[in-house]
Amino acid sequence: MPGLNLRTVLQNAKAARVAIGHFNFSEVVVLKAVATTARQTHVPVIMGVSEGEREFIGVRQAAALVKSFRDEHGQAIFLNADHTHSLEKALEAANAGFDMIVFDVSTLPFEENVRLTRETVEAVKSVNPEILVEGEIGYIGASSSIHDAVPKDMSPLTTPEEAKQFVEATGIDVLAPAVGTMHGLLKSMTTGQEHKHIDVERIGEIAAATGTFLTLHGGSGTGVADIVAGIRAGLTVIHINTEIRLAWRRALDDALAKDPDEVAPYHIFPEAYEAVSAVVKSRLESYSQGDRGSAAGV
Repeated sequence: MPGLNLRTVLQNAKAARVAIGHFNFSEVVVLKAVATTARQTHVPVIMGVSEGEREFIGVRQAAALVKSFRDEHGQAIFLNADHTHSLEKALEAANAGFDMIVFDVSTLPFEENVRLTRETVEAVKSVNPEILVEGEIGYIGASSSIHDAVPKDMSPLTTPEEAKQFVEATGIDVLAPAVGTMHGLLKSMTTGQEHKHIDVERIGEIAAATGTFLTLHGGSGTGVADIVAGIRAGLTVIHINTEIRLAWRRALDDALAKDPDEVAPYHIFPEAYEAVSAVVKSRLESYSQGDRGSAAGV
């Protein structure tokens, strides 16, 4: 889909009351699995790389890999600098050609968060005004890992009033509020017997108060019914990372156990590829259960 930008994709998704899937990667198996599954499902997708993931795979390398899928297949696949904590790192991603930057200083006091986020929006837009900038209010943990207990110091849920104030004061394009999720999974969630729950009514109130695109971080482990209700209430982007990592790790363990003498990566990784693809397909199908059927026509 040459010439299609992320803002248009999000506008169309919001109008259709569907959501765009956001999946993190730090190596090519996950990237290929997500990109191929999204293309086969005929929906746009956002690939994310956090600061840690960018440090591992490379900022320009991540941009080049995503661009290669976009150019080869004419695919609506976009790249997000997830959880960026400094202006320096935000500008590094902007100059590398990222489509979106999540600027996250949500652990700081509200006024400091506003000031730094506004400065980052202005700086990023000076590089390329088409780059979308997302801001966060409400700390929901920092690690996409498996936890024994809910992370300490979780913030209270975001109010519509502070969300409106934050959006207006910073000029962000996308808002990530705290609405009930956390980053990562509890061990009790890895079997699917327990799920996260989101405050759907609050999402609707925040959407009405701000009128902007809303992102759900910490989407892994959230029940499908909650996700669908949240999308209909106003969520536009859903982040999934830990579910992907868990599927990748379990499949990799299985592949190594089946053939402990195998050393060729392209013989070991196909099981991980299939496991990740299954998670992505399931999630993307649930995100398309909107009022107009699918996000495919963006």
